[in-house]
Amino acid sequence: MATLFHPDLNCDETGFNMSTKRCYYETLEVERTADDSVLKSSFRKLAMKFHPDRNPGDDTSEVRFKEINEAYEILKDKDKRAAYDRYGHAAFEQGGGFGGGGAGFGAGFASSFSDIFEDLFGMAGQRGRGGRERGADLRYNMEITLEEAFGGKTAQIEIPVSVTCEACSGTGAKAGTKPKTCSHCGGAGRVRQSQGFFTLERTCPGCQGRGQMIEDACPSCSGQGRVTRERTLSVNIPQGVEDGTRIRLAGEGEAGVRGGPSGDLYIFLSLAQHQFFQRDGADLHCRVPISMVTAALGGEFEVPTIDKGKTKVKVPAGTQSGRRFRIASKGMPVLRSRQMGDMYVQVAVETPQNLTKKQQELLAEFEKLSSGATQPESVGFFSKVKDFFGNRAT
Repeated sequence: MATLFHPDLNCDETGFNMSTKRCYYETLEVERTADDSVLKSSFRKLAMKFHPDRNPGDDTSEVRFKEINEAYEILKDKDKRAAYDRYGHAAFEQGGGFGGGGAGFGAGFASSFSDIFEDLFGMAGQRGRGGRERGADLRYNMEITLEEAFGGKTAQIEIPVSVTCEACSGTGAKAGTKPKTCSHCGGAGRVRQSQGFFTLERTCPGCQGRGQMIEDACPSCSGQGRVTRERTLSVNIPQGVEDGTRIRLAGEGEAGVRGGPSGDLYIFLSLAQHQFFQRDGADLHCRVPISMVTAALGGEFEVPTIDKGKTKVKVPAGTQSGRRFRIASKGMPVLRSRQMGDMYVQVAVETPQNLTKKQQELLAEFEKLSSGATQPESVGFFSKVKDFFGNRAT
């Protein structure tokens, strides 16, 4: 009568059976009831952890790496797993029904370990099946005025772009023919090569990763599956955009190779310099020169606003150069918001030039009549200067 394998007898507390062979389940650090997804996840984690390339010169990691691969090669196969659960390691030793398939690095190693290489080096998904490659993204630089950024606009642009060839519908093959599966890679676009216990993957040299070969190319696109055309697009520029704002038009970039998805079009906005306003976020700033008389006696002046209107600014008597006046909600709109920035008007008192003799006499008379009350700042400053030099003399 045959002796049934009992898991609790086959593996002791250290994970080894009588032949010092580590229990496959304990090697992969999973329960015996683990499903395929749990097995694969644990295998990937452990394989990356003990991979020789990540542990150079560590013989223990190399041995552990081989044990992990051997265990996964058995447990991922339903028939081998059933035999292991019934007979243990004896099922794969000499004379066992499954031979020595569980040991070493056989042909099955390439299929399982290639997934690890994809995780480690990002080799998966670089090129689609059937030669379909995503088209390139395009960039378009557009300059707009500050008024256009304030009100928003719909702009029409013309760009040269690659579009799907109509003659071959993007396949790249002459009408009436079809691309054929690459015989070198079987349509995968990638070939694998085993070197010891490494499996290297590279782009197929026969089809350059497309997975298909074109024997009779389309004359309209020379086998590329796309041609260059001028295309007119409408671009919606929202209110409040700032310098450097990027607008993405999905699918408006170059057409994909041989029917692949199109890339995107990115429009980068730049604001032209304004003759009157300087922008700071949602706020606008302007500098207005005023006469010495207006600054001294007070007055008012009008300034334009970005919404094509105008507003009055009242200047109180005794205004000093550099003073700022805030006009609420007369700035730029905040992008995708109902809020508005403010407008700031800075006055600069202008010193009179090219004076007539009469004007010079009047100003000289004004200077004689001036006192600390009319010019407190300058009087106070020079009083401090006098004290400073007096202290140095002592």
